[in-house]
Amino acid sequence: MFPPPARLRFLDPPLETKEHRMDRRRQSRVFVDLPVQIWGMDVHSRPFTQPASLRSISGRGATLQCVDAQLKPGDVVDVMYLGTKAQFRIVWIGRPGTELAGEVGVENLSVDTTLWDVDPLRCAAAAGQS
Repeated sequence: MFPPPARLRFLDPPLETKEHRMDRRRQSRVFVDLPVQIWGMDVHSRPFTQPASLRSISGRGATLQCVDAQLKPGDVVDVMYLGTKAQFRIVWIGRPGTELAGEVGVENLSVDTTLWDVDPLRCAAAAGQS
């Protein structure tokens, strides 16, 4: 299903865009490239499962990329990373036909489950992203 776990790769933040200038996040985020599996129900109430990847993580949320399923804000999906799974609520969807197509912003609903062993605030401060 997935290649062997890769070491955590930190990515350079994307070029500044209008969306980043309007960023209202309350928490620091770290840019990563981590393979995950996601599943749930799409907008047509059909079950789906697919590989995706995490593009950025924060204390309570993340940005998924390479998401093909048709989803909408408010939907709940399961995300699994290295055998650990948690539920996330879809917060925003990248608009089709734009550079954000296939990206999905999610918020962790499983407060007692940590998918990644990374402290985004500490990493952001160390990398000068805070």
